[in-house]
Amino acid sequence: MSENCSHDCSSCSQSCSSRDPKSFIEAPHKDSSIKKVIGVISGKGGVGKSMISSMLAASFQKKGHNTAVLDADITGPSIPKAFGITGRAYGDENGIFPVLSKTGIQTMSVNLLLENTTDPVIWRGPVIAGTVKQFWQDVIWKDVDYMFVDMPPGTGDVALTVFQSIPVDGIVIVTSPQELVSMIVAKAVKMAQMMNVPIIGIIENMSYVECPCCNEHIEVFGKSHLDEVAKEYNLPILGRIPMTPAIAAASDAGDVESLEGDWFNDAIAAIEAID
Repeated sequence: MSENCSHDCSSCSQSCSSRDPKSFIEAPHKDSSIKKVIGVISGKGGVGKSMISSMLAASFQKKGHNTAVLDADITGPSIPKAFGITGRAYGDENGIFPVLSKTGIQTMSVNLLLENTTDPVIWRGPVIAGTVKQFWQDVIWKDVDYMFVDMPPGTGDVALTVFQSIPVDGIVIVTSPQELVSMIVAKAVKMAQMMNVPIIGIIENMSYVECPCCNEHIEVFGKSHLDEVAKEYNLPILGRIPMTPAIAAASDAGDVESLEGDWFNDAIAAIEAID
């Protein structure tokens, strides 16, 4: 324990012998039913984490699971856009109700509560973290088999709140092929270890472009460092997602659920195998 310890573990990310990382876990709404919670994280922004969260949720929904996405990226919410959701969430005296996507994925995002989706969220850290807790505690999530939590980039207040307040069953780390992938993964791995959260594996986004003529994989960002980084941290590689016009078009059109591909087969198997 640090000599400067305030004894307020809820605002501290230090790992010490007197700390129980599970002691601040909050119960969801009394009418909610959520079986598994999967965090989707990255050590930095710009790697397409929200897109991966959306595509994973859509893939699980297609397999017959009841799926949900909690958009914890409060200042940069993009989940409603990916699913083409334009309506607003509503509630009653019992709680707040998530908005359903075209295929029935339950979603909650701050953009579903704002009067205009382009309004900026200019809030300080504690307010942002409190909003994420409200999404967990005050929203009525019905019969959810798998909830994906789209985390904001980095290892700040929101990530700490999620790991301390929500019973996360495991995390998926999203990276890109550039050399700084090692730094991205290291930050995410170390935070997960400090908070005793299991790491399911790693997904590389924007991994390559497939030539439309010969199907050759073109490494736009240079040679991938994924294999060496995965070996260094003993992480399973769950997928390499290409840069394709179809993914970009579906994202722009809010039609991510229409995408077809086998990119997430290994990720699905690993997540379904969680006890």
